[in-house]
Amino acid sequence: MELVVSKPTLFCHEGTKSLSRVSLCPRVLVAKSAQLLIVFIFFAFLNSCAQEKKQFDIIIKSGMVYDGSGKKPYQADLAINADTIAAIGDLSNVRGKQEIDAKGLAVSPGFINMLSWADGSLLKDGRSMSDIKQGVTLEIFGEGWSPGPRKKKNSKDTLWTSLGEYFEVLKRKKVSPNFGSFVGATTVRNYVLGFDNRKPTPKELVQMKELVREAMKEGAMGLGSSLIYAPADYASTDELIELSKVVSEYDGMYITHMRSESDKIFPAMSEFFRIAREANVAAEIYHLKINNEWNWNKVDTVLAKIDSAQKAGLKITADMYTYNASGTSITARLPTWVQEGGAQAMRKRFKNPTQRKRLLREMELGMPSKNSDPKDVMVMGFRTDSLNQLYRGKRLNEIAAKHGKNANETILDLLVADKSSIPCIFFLISEDNIRRMLPLPYVSVCSDAASIPDEPPFNNDGTHPRAYGSFARLLAKYSREEKLFPLEEAVRKMTSLPATNLKIQKRGLLKVGNFADVVLFDPAAIQDHATFDDPHQYTTGVVHVFVNGVKVLKDGEHTNKKPGRLVVGPGYQTKK
Repeated sequence: MELVVSKPTLFCHEGTKSLSRVSLCPRVLVAKSAQLLIVFIFFAFLNSCAQEKKQFDIIIKSGMVYDGSGKKPYQADLAINADTIAAIGDLSNVRGKQEIDAKGLAVSPGFINMLSWADGSLLKDGRSMSDIKQGVTLEIFGEGWSPGPRKKKNSKDTLWTSLGEYFEVLKRKKVSPNFGSFVGATTVRNYVLGFDNRKPTPKELVQMKELVREAMKEGAMGLGSSLIYAPADYASTDELIELSKVVSEYDGMYITHMRSESDKIFPAMSEFFRIAREANVAAEIYHLKINNEWNWNKVDTVLAKIDSAQKAGLKITADMYTYNASGTSITARLPTWVQEGGAQAMRKRFKNPTQRKRLLREMELGMPSKNSDPKDVMVMGFRTDSLNQLYRGKRLNEIAAKHGKNANETILDLLVADKSSIPCIFFLISEDNIRRMLPLPYVSVCSDAASIPDEPPFNNDGTHPRAYGSFARLLAKYSREEKLFPLEEAVRKMTSLPATNLKIQKRGLLKVGNFADVVLFDPAAIQDHATFDDPHQYTTGVVHVFVNGVKVLKDGEHTNKKPGRLVVGPGYQTKK
């Protein structure tokens, strides 16, 4: 293995790799009067080399290096100085201040979570426990909603008003993982239009574009949308194109939860491609999937459409979580017109006899999309303790039977009683389709979840198992057990692929000069344990995790270190 080092050079004498190759000046050797001086110089030379052997802060010894490129792994040592990968190769004759025996372990770049909801959970607990224990070292936020821009709620609400100010809050708090974000199209729309279901005026559209522009300069990766939800779906295609044109100016990405992942998936894809084409922007599909069994046979056409778009020159990618069920609120079963104006206005419409009748009729007819069977919906929890005791963890058909009404009536009654959106798990995804989509070379990985500790109060609420296992599951179930792709390809999907798509510099590859986001895991032992019935269970098999050269996971346990940094998009501009 050829040694690769960063400057200053590892060795004491230029052009030498061992003391046996050191040559001393012949004229000095023959000068008898200088023999004592030569002996002194020689031992000083040895001492100097011994000192330089300690130049590395950390050496990871004898690991199997999966560098993130997708190429075959190789056994090598890896050295870290401060926050940087300093050397990769045979470092057997070199010492580090700290040395780690990685024999039998995979050494890879830190994993990148393309869709994270840790923007809120990190403010409460900066350790990022459920993701760090999987090897995730970078969290990307912004599916439709982003931490900024936002308006002050009152005179005391001064933590932040822009995405850039949120970044500063997280920096001051200090967190374990690196973090970055898209600016949310919903957030921008809500800032200007509130929850109104209407087009922006020309003046309002200019304001929205300026908000996107400011966020791009503050470091946003691009524009994120989530078009099945209100008020996101009030946005027209033209509106999204105009906002994406701003993103294109800064070489960012448009990333979307498409307007339909079910009955209307084909027109939703057409809209997606149109935005990418007319805005001249790279574009990614959030959590690629096809919902509801009667749509599963559309998979060939869905993938063919993506393939055609790529061949036509569009830069199209996708990400996925590794489970056959999605997680969102029960309001996803409602037509979005009823949600205009926000939750309070929605509940008021439920109580209006005329509007309630119209709503139930549309739900029965499957508008805007046919709803799934109630038995395929599991309620994760309620805000109200009494409802939790009755219904938490149960399927919607069971709840409806106990409630004494049909599923649609039950949903409306529960939304009024709990005054929350009621998080649920929807078992609507084909496992066969997951196996078709995951191996695609343009598909990266996400959790679509917060990163939380398995501790009260965080584990008092229900959650989707993807919060604890999405990345480990790719390595354990789909690579090791089902052999859909080799381990080096699984690592690429979680490292260099998303880093390249996001145009992130110096991360995603184990390369001299890159930041030292490094994961050591046991390929034979890494395992997700979270289930739908018992989701709060950590991944095992990840041994050590470094973020910017700092060990945040040691022998599987969190060190409480918080070296995470902001990772910015390509449009970032430092403020003067």
